[in-house]
Amino acid sequence: MAELLVNIDVADLETAIRFYGDAFGLTVGRRFGAFGVEMLGGSSALYLLAKPAGSQAVPASDQRRDYRRHWTPVHLDIVVPDIEVALARAERAGAAREGEIQTHRWGRIATLADPFGHGFCLIEFLGRGYDEIADQDS
Repeated sequence: MAELLVNIDVADLETAIRFYGDAFGLTVGRRFGAFGVEMLGGSSALYLLAKPAGSQAVPASDQRRDYRRHWTPVHLDIVVPDIEVALARAERAGAAREGEIQTHRWGRIATLADPFGHGFCLIEFLGRGYDEIADQDS
């Protein structure tokens, strides 16, 4: 089985450490000089990578890093036992709420952005979670 590592580019490493620590209770595992930090306490390690705003995203593209709120098809879902408590904690840490909590058959969801414009969702599963909507043939 492959090991999943989550990497997030951030413009300010210390701000990111505070945010992900305060919002989700993650703690610093290892530091990689001024270039990055490993955050532990979730189901996968989270790596915060210091990448200045305006720096080239990848050598094969002219695209530059921009930390204003942006959309990407890849984002983090953070499963929590109590969405109201987790939402209040994330907002106190500096997350921007992007709507009200929505309730579905499988659970409740709140959409937010971190201080670097990365979107993430808080999810509180209800009942059997995603099994509530899973195809029975699967």
